[in-house]
Amino acid sequence: MDDINMQKPEVPIIIIERDEQPQSKEIVTKVIAPSKKHKWLKRFLALVAFGCVMVAALAGYYLWNYYYNIGVSVSVTPEQNIEKLQRPAKQEVPEVVMTCDSILGVAMDFYAIHGLKASIEFEEPDTADTSVYLYCRSVDHKADNTYIGSLVVNGEERQSDTHRLGYMAMLGNNFVIGISRSEKVKDYVQEHGGSFFRQFILVSNGEIPGRFFLHGKVERRAIGRIDDQLYFIATRHKETLWDFADALREYGFIDAIYITGGADYVFYRDKDGIRHDIGDSADYPHTKWKCVVPWLVFRK
Repeated sequence: MDDINMQKPEVPIIIIERDEQPQSKEIVTKVIAPSKKHKWLKRFLALVAFGCVMVAALAGYYLWNYYYNIGVSVSVTPEQNIEKLQRPAKQEVPEVVMTCDSILGVAMDFYAIHGLKASIEFEEPDTADTSVYLYCRSVDHKADNTYIGSLVVNGEERQSDTHRLGYMAMLGNNFVIGISRSEKVKDYVQEHGGSFFRQFILVSNGEIPGRFFLHGKVERRAIGRIDDQLYFIATRHKETLWDFADALREYGFIDAIYITGGADYVFYRDKDGIRHDIGDSADYPHTKWKCVVPWLVFRK
């Protein structure tokens, strides 16, 4: 049956009037058509309802596109990373194990992090501090000292900004990296006194983004994950961000986020506590942006 037959016809209102005078037996029947005003109101309300449905659908699509359609697949959800932060920490000997390799023409040094606790600190570690086994930069900042990307330090929110989709979260002796615009992990560590920062995506679920926002060839650094093992990675030469990310992907990193300050001096310690310099020690300490730079510090 077509649409015309499916529509219910409008039923006219029939009024029967009787002449109550005894001498008259005439019955008068009047047919009154439905009010034009009533039909217009029904059409207007239907139009309003349709408009509300369309607005809700568009708003839902925008939210989905903003939070989930980020151009790469995701290996670990925010909920899964929160669950990782809740686990008892793995008991390991505190150390940083350094290895080196070259892939796709990119020479890199890998620093596997074991048995350490991560934190964000605004004072650069002393080279004589034997509790520090590795440190590096974390979130970027502008000339006016405002931070680029969400930043939480010991439960205190310093910035809320989701433009950079990579993140690192640390709570107790656990720390994770992930890719998401969601702030669920940030909110969780903030509630529990942890720390959190955001950075650019390099690798997400074994994929690299379609474009990068940093260009040119400079020394590059990153925090990456293979299975549940986290690494600090540094190139030995100047590389484009695309070549660096592609080499990390080819090497087997599931996720990796960018770390700024590729040429900065930092250090690491092996299992015997011996300090090894990364970069030029003549650049230590970093006096520019003192007490502004949030350092990512790994301590035993």
